[in-house]
Amino acid sequence: MPTPFNQSVVEEFRANGGKVGGPFEGVELLLLTTTGAKSGKEHTTPLGFVRDGDLLLIVGSNLGAPRHPDWYHNVLAHPSVRVELGVEEFQAVAVPAEGERRDLLFERVVAAEPGYADYQERTTRLLPVVALERPAHEAGIPTEAGNFAEKMTQVHLWLRGQLRHVRDETDAYFAALAAHQGPEAPPVPGLGLRIRQHCLAFCDALAFHHTSEDAHLFPVMAGHHPELRDTFERLAEEHREVARVQGGLVALLAGIGDADPEAFRTELARMSAELTRHLDFEEEALLPILARLPWPPGPPAGTGE
Repeated sequence: MPTPFNQSVVEEFRANGGKVGGPFEGVELLLLTTTGAKSGKEHTTPLGFVRDGDLLLIVGSNLGAPRHPDWYHNVLAHPSVRVELGVEEFQAVAVPAEGERRDLLFERVVAAEPGYADYQERTTRLLPVVALERPAHEAGIPTEAGNFAEKMTQVHLWLRGQLRHVRDETDAYFAALAAHQGPEAPPVPGLGLRIRQHCLAFCDALAFHHTSEDAHLFPVMAGHHPELRDTFERLAEEHREVARVQGGLVALLAGIGDADPEAFRTELARMSAELTRHLDFEEEALLPILARLPWPPGPPAGTGE
C-alpha cells in the first residue's frame, strides 16, 4: 500500500504536469509503476532520477535503510514498468546494473546528486542502480493501425523483435564466454541481469497478449465464424504449448543471476521455434478476416454513439 505522503506526491505530480512542491520543490521526479512481486497489483512510487544519455537511472536507496525498497523487489519479478515523466508516459524495462557497470553508474549518480553517497554510507548493503530502458521502435513496425489485421501485425512484429533481441544478447554472452575459455578460465557465470530482465519482460508481454486473445478476440471471432472452430482449437493448444515453454524459461530465471546458461539457451531455442510457428499460422488463418474489422473498434451497434 502506498503511504499517504507518497500518494499525495503522486496526485500532485499528475495534477501539475510532473511538478511538485514541499520538500521536492524544484526537484525533477518520475513516477514508477511496478507490478507487485507477490500481490500482482500495480504500485506507483515517486522517485528521483539521474539522466545518463537515453537512460533514466534510479537508485534503490530507501534513504539508507538496511532493506531494498519494495519497488526494487517488484522489478526483479516483473521488469516491465510504466514511467511517467512530466506529461509523458511510456513503458520501459528495468535493468539493474552489475559489477563495474554498477559502480560506474553510481559514480555518475553521485556526481549529479551527492546525497546518494550519504545513503550508501548509512547501510552495509550495496545500493542497486537500475536503468530504465525504453524499448526502441523496431524498424519496419508501423506506428499506426487502421484495422485489426494491422494491429495484430504490429504486436507480432514487436514480439518477434523482442525475442530476437533476447537471442542476440544470449549469443553475445556465449561468444564472450567462448573467448575466455581455457585451463585458467573462471567458473561459468550466470547469464546476468540484463538478459534475465529482458527475457522476463518479453515473457510478461507474451502472456498478456495470449491471455487477451483467449479471453476476448478468439471467442468473439468464433461466434461469427463457426467454420473456423478447428482453427481456434489449434490456436488455443498452441497457446498452451508456448505457455509451457515460457514457464520453463521463467523457472530458470527465478534465481537472481544463477540460471544455467546452457539450459536457458535450449529453452530459448524452443521458444523461438514454437512461437514462430504459432505466429505464422495465426497470421495465415486470421489476418484476411481481421482486415475487414476497423481499429480501434467502434462502439457496439445500436448504441447511437
